Amino acid sequence: MTEPVTASCCATGTATGTAGGDGAAIREQVRARYADAATRAAEGAQCGNEQLYGDQERGELPEAALRASLGCGNPLRVADLNPGETVLDLGSGGGIDVLLSARRVGSTGKAHGLDMTDEMLDLARRNAAEAGATNVEFHKGHIEDIPLPDASVDVVISNCVINLSADKPAVFAEMHRVLRPGGRIGISDVVAEDHLTPEQRGVVGDWSACIAGALSRTEYLDGLVAAGFTEASVEFTGAYADSMHAAIIRARRP
Repeated sequence: MTEPVTASCCATGTATGTAGGDGAAIREQVRARYADAATRAAEGAQCGNEQLYGDQERGELPEAALRASLGCGNPLRVADLNPGETVLDLGSGGGIDVLLSARRVGSTGKAHGLDMTDEMLDLARRNAAEAGATNVEFHKGHIEDIPLPDASVDVVISNCVINLSADKPAVFAEMHRVLRPGGRIGISDVVAEDHLTPEQRGVVGDWSACIAGALSRTEYLDGLVAAGFTEASVEFTGAYADSMHAAIIRARRP
């Protein structure tokens, strides 16, 4: 499966980042960029790459959700959501994947969104109200410390966000914690080729541009296995930058 990948607000940074930056500084850099993107999308600017979604999906969504679509893929194409399931979107932004998930899990299911940026949360809640979605809930917090109980969700999705974290082992551990046994992940993210060192990734682009913090394919797989996941796979779906790819990541909690 191949998806077109076009630079979005997530990929407008300059090559000033490093792969080993301070976690608090990285988080603030990311927060500021996405707060700005949310504000511009709410004002009518086209920040995202809505072409990652099909015509039917785009027709289900408020315009502001499409404008704030800052992902590098479409995780719902691999998440295989079923009616009645509970879904969590890590770094839910303007709510596009939460709203699409809510439709797929139906009235007996629920879709949660987690984001650290007030501006994105405000935008997502407005989009949910406009869409008439009643089975969604947006939470403020960090993906390294998910504010949901153990074994409370069936599926974790995320779209071009995990690369932004400075503590990916914590993210993987938290995903494993909140998933029910047999639960699964369906993630779109930026992933580096194995030959590209962390230092080289920092030269290609900065952290908040989804590049300097990206894991290699092997690092991603090893991290998921270390957190307790099985059936882990990383599939490149499109070029993103030099030796960097949009990818879909799957794994299951045993």
